[in-house]
Amino acid sequence: MKAMTLKSFGSPESFELRDVPKPVPQAGQVLVRVHATSINPLDYQVRRGDYAGLVQLPAITGHDVSGVVEQVGPGVKNFAAGDEVWYTPQIFEGPGSYAEYHVAAESIIGKKPPSLSHLEAASLTLVGGTVWEALVVRASLRVGESILIHGGAGGVGHIAIQVAKAMGARVFTTVRQANAEFARSMGADVIIDYEKDDYVDAVIRETDGRGVDVVFDTIGGDALSRSPDALAQLGRVVTIVDITQPQNVVQAWGKNASYHFVFTRQNRGKLDELSALVERGQLRPHVGEVYSLADIALAHARLESPNNGLRGKIAIAVEQSLIS
Repeated sequence: MKAMTLKSFGSPESFELRDVPKPVPQAGQVLVRVHATSINPLDYQVRRGDYAGLVQLPAITGHDVSGVVEQVGPGVKNFAAGDEVWYTPQIFEGPGSYAEYHVAAESIIGKKPPSLSHLEAASLTLVGGTVWEALVVRASLRVGESILIHGGAGGVGHIAIQVAKAMGARVFTTVRQANAEFARSMGADVIIDYEKDDYVDAVIRETDGRGVDVVFDTIGGDALSRSPDALAQLGRVVTIVDITQPQNVVQAWGKNASYHFVFTRQNRGKLDELSALVERGQLRPHVGEVYSLADIALAHARLESPNNGLRGKIAIAVEQSLIS
């Protein structure tokens, strides 16, 4: 089978398209013909070598799968050849999704929502699972609460807006003006142009000084250290980015705030919950651009470039027929 292989850590040119053996499913495993995958910040972080101690080279990376079951191993009960499935491969535990075939444990695989294309489904597995973990499991966002989502036009952010709205929250989000209508179309209630308005001032103004119940940080920088300034009493802060700057602990203490650091865990339950939202018309990933498997280096460079202007996700069509 064809696989895009990371031969060394470094630039996007570190990938090489190779012929590698097709995997064979073992007990409790499913062999999937990969139709689509997508690109996430985690992907270029792995490629750069940020997690070099956890990745053995040469490596097949990639963290989203949408495809069709080709074969099941002994003991598999919930899937059969021909089933359309979606999932996130176990992170740092074996080959990833930049390949024509992938083997995964039955326990982390879900039935693909029928209303999503493979490109859409592959654009939702990792970011959707991350958002579910962040907002539902960790922040325990409730009906009638308010949330500030940093980076509402991004791959994680545009999904977070939709999930938060489905949970009955009032959604604030930071985007540049060019993405304001896109964020509003996702369901955001209050759009903050971060290039013109200080988001802390905007939140305090829009909440009559109270602040928001939850802050979801998807962008890093000083967003996490400034979050307590926009937070209500007993508020919760959730972040999915590396902690690289000093934190505003005294202000957080004064707000009786709780902090949650999220690295998503793989399981079928989250996929099934996301699928229910999709089928109810409350959630749909936005595919901003599509590249082929052979052009993954270009896709990485596109996502990694600063101020790239992207909306939603970059999808990868492993099946060439998916490229229009």
